[in-house]
Amino acid sequence: RLLVKRVEEATTTASGIIIPDNAKEKPSRGTVKAIGDEVEGISVDDTVVFGKYAGSELTLDSQEYLVIEVSDILGVIG
Repeated sequence: RLLVKRVEEATTTASGIIIPDNAKEKPSRGTVKAIGDEVEGISVDDTVVFGKYAGSELTLDSQEYLVIEVSDILGVIG
């Protein structure tokens, strides 16, 4: 499993339109903060893309994280 912190998406469009909070979807990518012992091919601080409903939400020290199975990762972006 992986501990992932979501990456916040932009709050404005390319044309300058501001997107209100209630219209935004939760981002489907994040930064890996910790990995399990058996995880291979993914490192801490990698940016990953995951499914919209993947993982379980967790709050630690007022920060929101996701605990995600490796099988829910769609790709690694560096």
